[in-house]
Amino acid sequence: MGKGKKKRLKIAITALIIATVAYFACTYGYEYYTIKIQKVELKETAYIYITPDDNAASVIRKIKEVAPKAQTKGFERLANHNNFDSRKRSGKYAIKDGDTMSDIYNRIVSRQQTPVKVTVPSTRNTKQAIGIISSQLMADSAELAEYTHPTALSCFGYNEKTAPAFFLPDTYEVYWDISAEDFFEKLAGWNRQYWNEERKSKAKAAGLTPAEVCTLASIVDEETTNIEEMPTVAGLYINRLNRGMLLQADPTVKYALGDPTRKRILKEDLEINSPYNTYKNKGLPPGPIRIPTKQAIESVLNYKKHDYLYMCAKEDFSGTHNFAKTLSEHNSNAKRYQNALNKLNINK
Repeated sequence: MGKGKKKRLKIAITALIIATVAYFACTYGYEYYTIKIQKVELKETAYIYITPDDNAASVIRKIKEVAPKAQTKGFERLANHNNFDSRKRSGKYAIKDGDTMSDIYNRIVSRQQTPVKVTVPSTRNTKQAIGIISSQLMADSAELAEYTHPTALSCFGYNEKTAPAFFLPDTYEVYWDISAEDFFEKLAGWNRQYWNEERKSKAKAAGLTPAEVCTLASIVDEETTNIEEMPTVAGLYINRLNRGMLLQADPTVKYALGDPTRKRILKEDLEINSPYNTYKNKGLPPGPIRIPTKQAIESVLNYKKHDYLYMCAKEDFSGTHNFAKTLSEHNSNAKRYQNALNKLNINK
């Protein structure tokens, strides 16, 4: 081979090498830029919720929904190279200002979830509570409802009647994709934590078990929304229990009638045959008539000591009560309230 040909071959090889280097530099340089350097711009942290059904494409769509200006090509490249769709990745994840696609990808595949705050509400029944809880978690209401069945509740020391006492209203922190089973285990743990030795001792001093405290608290909740009045109402019912008197709590009759919104209880209503009718049955009903609030539970544990045995809603419809030590005084209070109902033509 002549010198001219060798020179031309060397030039061609050099050009090929330069072109190859340039190609790979451009290709992988751009890839590196989209993965490691290019940053998301956001005014505040946003969040995406990933389910087990999501794949790389749907996750990218969710990223674009909360960060429309984000260039997601880098995420796509990482997902393709690392078999993203075969990984467990459900949960709530943060997309932060200044994140690169590498940051977001690694946060998801390493399951660095952001916890959610779940509110366990005080509701009239456990079905309503389950509906509200499920709206805050990945688990649906059907999955959660399975753990309110008697057999499941018995594992936690509760039954169908005392089930509302198992739900302790508050706001708790969990991961969004927590399973229904694990969530109920958490509920049981929070319940045990709340019922520490001090609170159990207070319950015992009042002659009540924790479940009975919740039962009385549920009546207190239905009697008044005035937090300052709650310990007085609780003390009144404890006075009645200690004296062996009928509780004669109207909310329990409303519960037996299946109509908690009733404004007026009639004489015939008091004859309903139900273990929840405290005008006919001594002591507390079989279980709470609702999921009680923490304020009501605390009002029972720290009830106000007094001599009141009777109470009647005030005639000004303020939501508070007139309290009485004697029946004659109570009858006067009740007459004023009944007259006020009559004036407004409230029959039920």
